[in-house]
Amino acid sequence: HVQLVESGGGSVQTGGSLRLSCATSLNSDSRYCLGWIRQVPGKEREGVAVISSDGITYYANSVKGRFTISQDKVNSTLSLQMNSLKPEDAAMYSCAAGPFYACYSNSWRHGGSDFDFWGQGTQVTVS
Repeated sequence: HVQLVESGGGSVQTGGSLRLSCATSLNSDSRYCLGWIRQVPGKEREGVAVISSDGITYYANSVKGRFTISQDKVNSTLSLQMNSLKPEDAAMYSCAAGPFYACYSNSWRHGGSDFDFWGQGTQVTVS
């Protein structure tokens, strides 16, 4: 079982920045995929970005160039730096963990059905 605890959400004006963090209980020697998935009430979950244990990253087209996913293996922390925020970025952001292949299956773009473990989420509001 992998524990995931997000922090860093909040309210920001259009064009502003936020940094989300996710503390994980992952073993840095393991092979895995970590990701950020967001959801707006009444809409499907949307994959934002993923990073594999090898450090390979993928982004949704809607956030490419504005968001950066990174991991700190020493501190077992996943981060998402969000710049140039837009009102359409407002959502509940959750970090998720799954097997290595989850980063390469593309299912993460459509809600992350390959992820086995999820955090409780952190709200991002953009006005």
